[in-house]
Amino acid sequence: MLKGKVAVVTGASSGIGAALSILLTKEGANVVLCARRGLMLAKVARQIRDIGGICLPLPCDVSNKKEAEALIHKTLEEFGRIDILVNNAGRGHFSSVEDTTDEMIRSMFAVNVFPLWYTTRPSLVYMKQQKSGHIINIASMAGKLGYPYNSAYVAAKHACVGFTHALRQEVIETGIHATVVCPAGVSSDWANVTEGGSMRKFFSESGAHIKRIAAERAITLPAIEGVKTPEEIAGAIVECIYDPVPEVFTHKGSAEFVLLATQDRVRAELKQLPIALGEREAYCSIKEDT
Repeated sequence: MLKGKVAVVTGASSGIGAALSILLTKEGANVVLCARRGLMLAKVARQIRDIGGICLPLPCDVSNKKEAEALIHKTLEEFGRIDILVNNAGRGHFSSVEDTTDEMIRSMFAVNVFPLWYTTRPSLVYMKQQKSGHIINIASMAGKLGYPYNSAYVAAKHACVGFTHALRQEVIETGIHATVVCPAGVSSDWANVTEGGSMRKFFSESGAHIKRIAAERAITLPAIEGVKTPEEIAGAIVECIYDPVPEVFTHKGSAEFVLLATQDRVRAELKQLPIALGEREAYCSIKEDT
């Protein structure tokens, strides 16, 4: 159903970006792949070509304004149109508020926030001429809720959600759609490449603490579905391309918990209390070891 459509996917070398690029190809779209890691991007491009798809791998760093804008212009030069823009590139960090450096703050916004403007601005020029298009921004549950020990990332993803809501107001009744996607846990290498060190050990060690505290205090943890694959997230994104919606929550129970937090933040924080306390224990333990 996407035959002839042109999609640009940033952060396409692995995880959600790679899975989505392959799925879009299977749906008939021509896909422009963007990521900093050229060798991994070339591998995804080979997978697409092996299934008969058409793609254009363009290694670039979307946190660089000139490179991000060039990505859109090269797409137009090659295909003459742009129908779908997926702002997926992003990175997290692992640090308490007091341990978060100025460099981390700048980096989190440089990769997770500023590129939203760098790629969307030039894309809108062409989408408005076409009177059609879909801009999809990949945020996170961290764009809706607070999580400890990655405050700069949480703030950046909140900015992504706000950007998308503002964009929707500007493109209303133009034929252009805007959607923000808020996944919970995804089985990708995200936790391995967070600034300030890998979060794998942190997540692994905090689990036992969280369960113990929840049991001791008789608190029922948020009923949010567990880790999902990048392919499952990609499937949810394609569904929203066929049936555009303002927000996509990919994990069962996540939309309901966000609604609770919106209506009663204190009650939601009480359900998150074992998580906050358990992760504090894990963070302090890891800091002592280092």
